[in-house]
Amino acid sequence: MTPESFKLEPNDAIPNNPRLPVLHYRRVLAPFETSAEALETLFRRNGWPPQWRNGIFDYHHYHSTAHEALGVAAGSARVMLGGPGGREAELAAGDVVVLPAGTGHCLVEARDGFLVVGAYPEGQEWDLRRDGADRETLAAIAAVPRPAFDPVGDMEGAIFQLWPS
Repeated sequence: MTPESFKLEPNDAIPNNPRLPVLHYRRVLAPFETSAEALETLFRRNGWPPQWRNGIFDYHHYHSTAHEALGVAAGSARVMLGGPGGREAELAAGDVVVLPAGTGHCLVEARDGFLVVGAYPEGQEWDLRRDGADRETLAAIAAVPRPAFDPVGDMEGAIFQLWPS
């Protein structure tokens, strides 16, 4: 399973991650298998305990203390990654996006009952940031360790190849 990967530069009040790329896995689950429960089982089995079910906030924000996996359980959406004027991504049911700590994200448009499962690596507690990043915040982002497991269970996956430990 090869995800699309791309890095994002700092943007406005969003620091993004200076060394780790965003990973966009498409159709991790087949349409007939996709559900919130199936994504929660997948994440839990791979050491990324699911924390919530909902949409994505419609304002630019990021997490400085944890990496985040967003699994699309239903519907589709356009999401802005990287802050205002960043990179737009089209997400659909069955997709998983892995956002390294510091990566901005914001809902642009949701369709067809868009539902997301949010998960974080074991031992990482997420925060919610909307403001710019001072030195302390940038240090916190840099200190977030690479997860022990890939959230979609790809044992030779991008998280190990593209995210240095």
